Amino acid sequence: MTLTVAIAIKVQLLLLAANGSPVLAKRLFGERWTYPLDCGLVLFDGYRLLGASKTVRGLVASLLVCAAVAPLLGFSWVTGAIFGLASMTGDALSSFIKRRINIPPSGMAFGLDQIPEALLPILLVRQQLALDWLSVVVLVLLFIVGELLLSRVMYHLGVRDRPY
Repeated sequence: MTLTVAIAIKVQLLLLAANGSPVLAKRLFGERWTYPLDCGLVLFDGYRLLGASKTVRGLVASLLVCAAVAPLLGFSWVTGAIFGLASMTGDALSSFIKRRINIPPSGMAFGLDQIPEALLPILLVRQQLALDWLSVVVLVLLFIVGELLLSRVMYHLGVRDRPY
């Protein structure tokens, strides 16, 4: 199926909900509920499994917000929750790789910071939305551009700590 503007918008809004909600939760709740997903585990290389910025609060925020937003976009709440979980899984995978290649927590790694958190959830809804592979690539590229632009706006508004 050819990607439509409506489907592209819906998927981008879900990605925004999945990836923006942990940032907003940090602003809303401050240091409350910042339990690290990796429980502070340090691996053989001397670095944390994921890092302190990957928290239970962020994961829960993503799951709940995606589950709430999904029905407004024509998806089930279950699809939304799974979408949020997949996006956070991709984000955690990025953090894991960044720790292994010595990029500090919240350090920028273009592509690595965006692709897994967009690609994994899009692959989960690919069949449901009858997306072809070119559509998957376009959606991921749209997310990369949108995420970079929106991050800068959120930084200037004081919502994010860094412009990326």
